[in-house]
Amino acid sequence: MDIKFSDRANGLKASAIRELLKLTEMPEVISFAGGLPAPELFPVEKVKEIFSEVMEKEGTSALQYGPTEGYRPLREIVAKQRMSTAQMDLTADDILITTGSQQGLEFSAKLFLNKGDVVICESPSYLGAINAFAAYEPKFIEVEMDDEGIIISELEKALKENPNAKMIYTIPDFQNPTGKTMPDDRRKRIAELAAEYKIPVIEDNPYGELIFEGTVHPAIKSYDKEGWVVFLGTFSKIFAPGMRLGWVCASPKILDKYIIIKQGADLQSSSLDQRIAAAFMQKYDLNDHILKIREVYGKRRNLMLECMDKYFPAEVKHTNPYGGLFAWVELRDDLDAAKIMEECIKENVAYVPGEPFFPTSGRKNFFRVNYSCMPDDKIIEGVKRIGKVLNKYYEK
Repeated sequence: MDIKFSDRANGLKASAIRELLKLTEMPEVISFAGGLPAPELFPVEKVKEIFSEVMEKEGTSALQYGPTEGYRPLREIVAKQRMSTAQMDLTADDILITTGSQQGLEFSAKLFLNKGDVVICESPSYLGAINAFAAYEPKFIEVEMDDEGIIISELEKALKENPNAKMIYTIPDFQNPTGKTMPDDRRKRIAELAAEYKIPVIEDNPYGELIFEGTVHPAIKSYDKEGWVVFLGTFSKIFAPGMRLGWVCASPKILDKYIIIKQGADLQSSSLDQRIAAAFMQKYDLNDHILKIREVYGKRRNLMLECMDKYFPAEVKHTNPYGGLFAWVELRDDLDAAKIMEECIKENVAYVPGEPFFPTSGRKNFFRVNYSCMPDDKIIEGVKRIGKVLNKYYEK
């Protein structure tokens, strides 16, 4: 068929992550590839109960259209409960409900980017964001990270060298893919730089509450005095990803634009799912549920790091995240994690090769592993299998 797609559509490529997630459907494969929450922790019985209550008490409203901004009780819960953990005092009017935080990323690109505009991001950065932004044909500027996230001096250098940059994208907590976390002084400085250079910061925060040690960090947005920071949150990692509920928190002038964009995209997020989520959090304490998640993920994190130290070659490096879902593995410079992955698949184990997380530099000697969704026995066996493959390369 001679179909004339738009230039934008012709440039679209399949998401490497979504393709890899297909591996999770193969029962014989131990997959550390997806960023999947542990399904056994989903509050299935409680959600069943809440669903029945919502349908009995407000079924017609739950099945009807609703406001683009979202169901107000849910927006109030987000403002008062979830955003307060990030040390922010907000109201429902500061919140737009989205269909997952991925929609917030897509809307951010649509709102701020023209073809050829500069996006400044961490190196490496979240592949889903890179794909969402890439459809709008920007230029990516990667900023190096150290063990505490983005290096502020390098960020300042990028801003000076790209005075017309349109957006900074960052994941300050348990960054995807590295698991690194930004200290509070860097967060404050990023908010200051946003105001100084008059550039929006997209603060992507899916993992901030999944902290295993210490307390939740204040959001970059909490230091935002002039309204340049846009905060993206989600219930996917702390409640249920299948409900596809996230949110945008931004200054009124910016949030109004997000609302208009959402009107054109899908009118609103699911009325039913929003009411179920709100009713759940009105009846049950989501913080109790998050504590259970932290306990399980913390133990699995410990086990995976211990196993990598035991079964991987001694020269292989990895990050030591204290929250979130991921660890980041660095191989010898001459090795290609994607090619090694082909051998791992033959051993029925999978990870995500690192190259797609670098939008321009394309570094190949890294890969990402997820420790949240596999039970202990599969973590041990899966890491053993990867180690078996890796040791062949380090014995040469």
